[in-house]
Amino acid sequence: MNDQLLTEEELLIRNTMRDYADNNLSERAARYDETGEFPWDNVSELADLGVLGLTIDEDFGGSGGTTRQLALVSEEIARGCVATSVIYIAHLSLTSQYINTFGDEYQKQKYLPDLATGKKIGAFALTEPGAGSDAAAIQTSSVRANGHYVINGTKTYISNAPEAGVMVTLATRDKSEGYKGIDALIVDGDLDGIEVNQLHGKMGVRASTVGEIVFNNCHVPVHNRLGEESVGFRQTMEVLNASRISIAAQCVGIAQAALEESVQYARTREVFGGPLGDLQAIQWMIADMATETEAARQLVMSVASKRDAGVPFLTEASMAKLFASRVAMQAAHNAVQIHGGAGYFAPTKVERLFRDARVTEIYEGTSEVQRMLIARNILKQ
Repeated sequence: MNDQLLTEEELLIRNTMRDYADNNLSERAARYDETGEFPWDNVSELADLGVLGLTIDEDFGGSGGTTRQLALVSEEIARGCVATSVIYIAHLSLTSQYINTFGDEYQKQKYLPDLATGKKIGAFALTEPGAGSDAAAIQTSSVRANGHYVINGTKTYISNAPEAGVMVTLATRDKSEGYKGIDALIVDGDLDGIEVNQLHGKMGVRASTVGEIVFNNCHVPVHNRLGEESVGFRQTMEVLNASRISIAAQCVGIAQAALEESVQYARTREVFGGPLGDLQAIQWMIADMATETEAARQLVMSVASKRDAGVPFLTEASMAKLFASRVAMQAAHNAVQIHGGAGYFAPTKVERLFRDARVTEIYEGTSEVQRMLIARNILKQ
């Protein structure tokens, strides 16, 4: 993006995060991908940089800031290490922002300072074995008794679950009410009645741990409910709509990394007596990658600006997530193709990017769900 289109503050945070991604995240990404180890040093450094509290109220330990700034940060983190960006977005855009948006004074004071400083990791417990895209179909139950909700059920594919100290959890209080019977609860990770099983075997983003969370008569205080009863589903849709901007920015970071690796390789790889980049077929792929990456970036910044301005952005957020995830996947595909045989082997960065990019078309609303949302909103106009 043209630097002249960024404010002085945006430029500062973008450049700071770009330097950090180049000098720290990128240097560790291959090792973390190989080991699958949770990158605590990356998370600690992000906390030191103040970006774990970005968009969170300063009164509760956050650093404030705008959606545009969050998009810039999310892009740069993903450009350096996609797995770290997944951890970051699940922690901040889902968990912390849920509490920041819908929590009361007590809840914000109790949970946000530790989340904003990285003392506790956040997880967003929505998906279940039988409820993914159809979020209203969740079966985890919450029964109110003696000042508590007693939770029973299983969540799965939950990012950050093995490390989480705070879980925003969706549970149904009354299945007969459908989505209106769903509540959002803040669950402390050390409560009795919680078992977390780490899931292994992911194709990509391997350092971003995921887990199955089993609730067995877990007692959560009633005052940990976010908002009134029956509004949990609506709240969740609002949080997911906003978080899709961060995911789209993450996708731009993946595409940008794939482009940079391809340009570098095309300049230095010798074929047929000259640089690989002299071949028209390679030039066309690079031209498409650069054009589509910039288009995705502009779409992301446009919808981020809309959210900051307080105007409707739901359709555009789905457009950004749909388009940017497709661009990330295609850019990673082209990067492997440009690298040829070398791109098919680890620890080539483009091999990792190809695996990492795939999940962006699945989580936080599949591409099919995004198309459904976009079409529905347009047809209602």
